[in-house]
Amino acid sequence: MLIPAGTSPANAQPLPELPDQAPPLPEDPATVIAVVGQSPILWGDVQPKVDGRINEVLASMGREFPKSELAKARLQLARSAMIQAIQTKMMKESFLIEQVGTEAADKRKEMGDMMLSRARQMFFDNELKELQKKYETTDLAELDQKMRETGSSLRARQRDFIDMMLGHMYMRSMVDQDPKVTIAEINARYHKDVDAYRHGAKARWEQLSILFENHPDRMEAKESIVALGREAYFGGNLQAVAKAKSEEPFAVDGGLHDWTTKGALASEPLDTQIFSIPLNKMSEIIEDQWGFHIVRVLERKPAGVQPLAELQEEIRAQIKKEKIAKAQEAMLVQMRKRVPVWSIYPDDVPGSKPLRIANAARGSQSDNSPSSGQRY
Repeated sequence: MLIPAGTSPANAQPLPELPDQAPPLPEDPATVIAVVGQSPILWGDVQPKVDGRINEVLASMGREFPKSELAKARLQLARSAMIQAIQTKMMKESFLIEQVGTEAADKRKEMGDMMLSRARQMFFDNELKELQKKYETTDLAELDQKMRETGSSLRARQRDFIDMMLGHMYMRSMVDQDPKVTIAEINARYHKDVDAYRHGAKARWEQLSILFENHPDRMEAKESIVALGREAYFGGNLQAVAKAKSEEPFAVDGGLHDWTTKGALASEPLDTQIFSIPLNKMSEIIEDQWGFHIVRVLERKPAGVQPLAELQEEIRAQIKKEKIAKAQEAMLVQMRKRVPVWSIYPDDVPGSKPLRIANAARGSQSDNSPSSGQRY
C-alpha cells in the first residue's frame, strides 16, 4: 500500500468512508473543490502538493504501483490536504471576522485589505528570503520555476503563508498557549495514574564479558575473563578495561549499563547476581549460555512508585498539552458556527455542506450551495 488506508495527517483522525455518490477528483485545476466563508479553494491549490508527495514516495520506493492503488492513494492524500486547507482558511476567515466583524461593510473591506497587505509584506520580508536561501536564487522567475518542480509555486506559497499567518494569529488570540496548571491538578492526576508510575527493582552496573563464540574453547574463554578481572581489580578502572577488551555490546561505553529493571535481562544468572551481590564490589565470575561475565553494581533501587517530586514537571506539561488541545477543539467548534463551509467531500469536515461540481457525472446537488463549476 502506498499510504496507510483511511488516515488523515491533517487532523490525525481516520477519514470516513465516502458515499457511493461522492464525485471523483476533478481534472481542471480551476475547479472549486471547497468554499470557506468567502474564500474558494481550487483543485489547483492542492493538486501540486498531492502529486508532488506521490512522486516523492514513488521515487523513494523505486518501484511502480498499480493504477488503481495510485488513484486510491491520490484520493486519500487529496482529502487530507483539503481538510488542512479548509481548517487554515477557517482560521483566517475567523480572524478577519474577529477583527472587523462589527464594522460597516466598507470599513470591514478596508481593514481586511490592510491586514492582508501587512501579511503579504511579512511574506516578502521573511518567508521569501528563506525560500531564496533554500533554492539558492534571488531571481523570482527562477525561484518560481524551481518551486514548481517540487509541486509548489511562489504564488501558492505566498497564499499559504498569508492564510497560515492570519490563522495562527487567530489561534493565539483564542487559545492560551501557556495555561495555568495548579498543584492540586498535578496531585490529582498523579494519584489517578499512580499505577503507571510503579516500577520494579532497578540497577545500574559495570560489566566485563568474554563470549564463547569469540574463542576456540571454554578454557581459553575462562582464562581471558580471569585476566580481565585481574587487570580491572588491580588497575582499579573496570570501565577502561571493558572499553579496551570486553566483548559485550556495551563495551564501547566502558561496560556501563544504565538503569535496568529486574527481570528485563535475557541472562538469568546475570539478573540474579546483579540484584543480590553487594554494591561497588566486583562479582565472582558469572557463567551463562553466552559466556563469562564479571559485574560491579553501582546503584540499586527497590521496587516502588516514582515519587511525585520527580514527575511534577512531566505531569504539568501533560496537563498543559491537554488543556491546549481542549481549547483548540472548542475553537474549531466555534469556527464551524461562524464560518460556513462547502466541500465536494462534506463528510470529511464536520458541519460542512455539499458543494456541487457542475461538470461531474455524479455530483451532490444542493440548492443552497455554490457550484464548483463557478469561477471566483
